[in-house]
Amino acid sequence: MPSKTRITIKDVAREAGCGVATASRVLNNSGPASADVRKRVEKAARSLGFSFSATGRALQSKRSMTIGCLVPSLANPVFAEAVQGAQEVLLGSGYQLLISSSNYDGAIDNEAIATLLSNDVDGLIVTMTAPEKSRELKQARERNIPVSLMFHDPLDGFCSAYVDNFEAAREIARQFAALGHRRTGFLALRFATSDRSRNRYAGFLAECRARGLPDPALIEISEAEAKTPEKLADILREHSGLTAVFASNDFLAIAVQKAARLSGWRVPEDLSVAGFDGIEIGRMLDIPLATIETRPAAMGRQAAETLLCALQGGPFEQRPALPFQFRAGATLAAPRPESPTAAGIAPQPPSVPSLKYALKQG
Repeated sequence: MPSKTRITIKDVAREAGCGVATASRVLNNSGPASADVRKRVEKAARSLGFSFSATGRALQSKRSMTIGCLVPSLANPVFAEAVQGAQEVLLGSGYQLLISSSNYDGAIDNEAIATLLSNDVDGLIVTMTAPEKSRELKQARERNIPVSLMFHDPLDGFCSAYVDNFEAAREIARQFAALGHRRTGFLALRFATSDRSRNRYAGFLAECRARGLPDPALIEISEAEAKTPEKLADILREHSGLTAVFASNDFLAIAVQKAARLSGWRVPEDLSVAGFDGIEIGRMLDIPLATIETRPAAMGRQAAETLLCALQGGPFEQRPALPFQFRAGATLAAPRPESPTAAGIAPQPPSVPSLKYALKQG
């Protein structure tokens, strides 16, 4: 059986009625072309079954045609959705995503970025523990490798696809206050190493103060405590004066619901609970979770779009924060005087660390 004739870019150019260089620019997204020419080239490529190989692009552009992507965890649907969003944008661009996860470990973060840089990635999409302190990210910038952050507030020298955690957390405080809660708490995991958690607490605290409410208790817990309902129940009982808890993410908020049941408390009658992220499983609970709903896939798409624009010679510009919305769920209610949690002692104002993410006023 005769071998199939290999279609080349010269065939595409001939079919489209243009030069080889023009066809290459269109198919490689490497330069300008009129809408009419672009349409003819793309139609010719489709009709001939031509595929511009990634190897050929890399050789011509002296690029690896790869983008490194680092996230804390792929088990968390928030980060998995963000990665999926980035992949959707890169599909058909010729760029391949090299994915790594760190399990929320700062040392692994930097090791992973160093490995990606050693593989000559053309750009990075990153969610990590402390991007502002990372030597490896600084090295990427020094090598003119564009870096798009996801979920982090913008940092000097990098662009970020993010939700304004400070403002979003203020909305939770407004919801608590509207129902009459005064004794509230913020449950945090990895507070010292997560700018997202710190900014959420800062916004929550600022809005409570703006409304003349007592400072919310800052309750920091470990990984083991978060994963062990009995231990988390013990911690909640130590803060039995609280009538509402804002957990720094939805998984923690779901864990709080179970821990409350182990303590003999009902949600929301005895303890109101709110989360952050808006993961889909929160809708499916017997008592749907009240939360701040974000759009992780949109974050991934925006991060990839910003990066791809820079790699194709366009501007590398910070875009506005992505929208969020409050999802009411069914885990919020007005506090009851006879509530078991109301019998405890109100929490003392926490000592808030001095951070770069300090309180914004107003």
